[in-house]
Amino acid sequence: MSKICDITGKRTRVGNNVSHANNKTKRKFFPNLHKKRFYIPEEDRWVTLKVSSSALRTINKNGISAVLKKARKEGKTF
Repeated sequence: MSKICDITGKRTRVGNNVSHANNKTKRKFFPNLHKKRFYIPEEDRWVTLKVSSSALRTINKNGISAVLKKARKEGKTF
């Protein structure tokens, strides 16, 4: 399962663990993803998306139809 948000495109980032002695080892920062179903009344269907928490807030604010319309305009398919 790829860890990429379907709406925002957030993905795994790479950084360092830094110890008290300032030793650095590689680590990953994963996005906070949730698999969620949304109902689209205009199309009369359910869509399952893998979305980050920030994308959920955007959907709650603007509505799923507006967010999907903008994402499709940017070239994403669902």
